[in-house]
Amino acid sequence: MNRVLWQDEVGVPGVIRERPLPTTDELGDRKVLVKVQAWAMNPCDGMLQTTALPFVKYPVILGQDVAGTVEAVAPGSAAASKFRVGDRVFGFTANNGFQDYVPLDYTLMAKIPSADIPYRDAVVFGLCITTSSFSLFGKDYLHLDFPKLGAPKKGKSVLVWGGSSAAGSNAIQMAAGAGYDVITTCSPRNFEYVKGLGAVKAFDYGSPTVVQNVAAELDKGECAGIYMAAGSNAAACQVSAASKQKLFVASSNPIAPTDIPEGVEAKFTFGTGTGAEAFAETLPATFGGYLPEALATGVYKIAPPPQVVNRKGLDGIQEALDTIKARISAVKLVVERS
Repeated sequence: MNRVLWQDEVGVPGVIRERPLPTTDELGDRKVLVKVQAWAMNPCDGMLQTTALPFVKYPVILGQDVAGTVEAVAPGSAAASKFRVGDRVFGFTANNGFQDYVPLDYTLMAKIPSADIPYRDAVVFGLCITTSSFSLFGKDYLHLDFPKLGAPKKGKSVLVWGGSSAAGSNAIQMAAGAGYDVITTCSPRNFEYVKGLGAVKAFDYGSPTVVQNVAAELDKGECAGIYMAAGSNAAACQVSAASKQKLFVASSNPIAPTDIPEGVEAKFTFGTGTGAEAFAETLPATFGGYLPEALATGVYKIAPPPQVVNRKGLDGIQEALDTIKARISAVKLVVERS
């Protein structure tokens, strides 16, 4: 049997119930059944527990990021061409992760490239790298060149607003890995953290002159665009308005019309769906290419670093959800299996 943490309605704690494990026939051609060893928390998990959104129907299984071992895969399937039972893996699943055994689409997961990388480290990537890669490399967004090992410098900058966030930490590494000079914003206490990930310059997002200062920095050369990973959509759009260049703004958060000054083009990343097919175009930057390769060579860092909330397994998820509702930065909250 499988244990599942169900969110029955908004405003109540999750409830664990049992249901049968999926059969290999039910896994089909694309799914891999993973026995989860670590779950990562995302702000959206806490938000969906407390806030009703029109596109979410309850009851629902929350949870996006998992790492563990392959338990089953259908023989002869496309998934079986990439994974086999016993593989140590990590991956992303949209609102289906808070289970002991999770079916993952084989294109949105990868083998953990080294035995030296524990599950608690590998689990930090899923949602944040999927989100940031879509904004950076999606054809309808910034459409940057993909990262690759040894990529030459482009001679262009990219602004990542909110660089110490989970999405920002990965956006910095991917954009830098593609050869762009990354400018970012965060609090001063995280300046060294973001520079360690590859940012060439960091600005205090709380400064009253941050918009003017960042725009002036971007205008020293050619900028390829702005990614709003976390923080204020309005501020990121104001940078675009203040720049002498026409800078597209891609945001991880819904953008209010009042946030967009006249003449600025800005777009919310996930307005077009969250299924595996929606992320296919950016797989060369994530699970299907650069991420496992760069992790294996040590080029890509575990970021943000995990902060283990507890080792109670599925029984510890609610405690972690209560914790994620407080503001955090430069860490990823993780629950491990005991």
